[in-house]
Amino acid sequence: MDAMEALNIAVLTVSDTRTEETDRSGQSLVQRLTEAGHRLADKRIVPDDVYQIRAVVAQWIADPSVQVVLTTGGTGFTGRDSTPEAVAVLLDKRIEGFGERFRQLSGNEIGSSTIQSRALGGFANATVVFCLPGSTGACRTGWDGILAEQLDSRHKPCNFANLVIPGRGQHG
Repeated sequence: MDAMEALNIAVLTVSDTRTEETDRSGQSLVQRLTEAGHRLADKRIVPDDVYQIRAVVAQWIADPSVQVVLTTGGTGFTGRDSTPEAVAVLLDKRIEGFGERFRQLSGNEIGSSTIQSRALGGFANATVVFCLPGSTGACRTGWDGILAEQLDSRHKPCNFANLVIPGRGQHG
């Protein structure tokens, strides 16, 4: 079997209250991606503000060295939750199945409350973007249940890694 090809992954925590010291969800994603053999390209925290979120994600999408963007936070329905609105306009193609699968897995853990998640995935400029809720549990569910396999270039029959690795552009 071929070796897994490490991806460059940027992590954005969207929160009005978190700091590097208290950002457990962002730290959880960083730990999971590095343990899986990927590289942390960048990590930031921004307030739940459409334009600040959009600016950071757009910068990473435009950076050819960033292959994956993971956001955590701002996907609910409270007044300031705005990650899907900030990110959706940047996407060239949406991955409808990501939100569907996330809510299916999450439903096993939190029941009907999963319908309040607006988890989102898509592609922009050969970069794959996934927006997860802000809890550590949601990040665990998203990574362990979906992203670990889909960002592994060896996963069959298809994966997103082979769509963002330069020169591949295929499911492989």
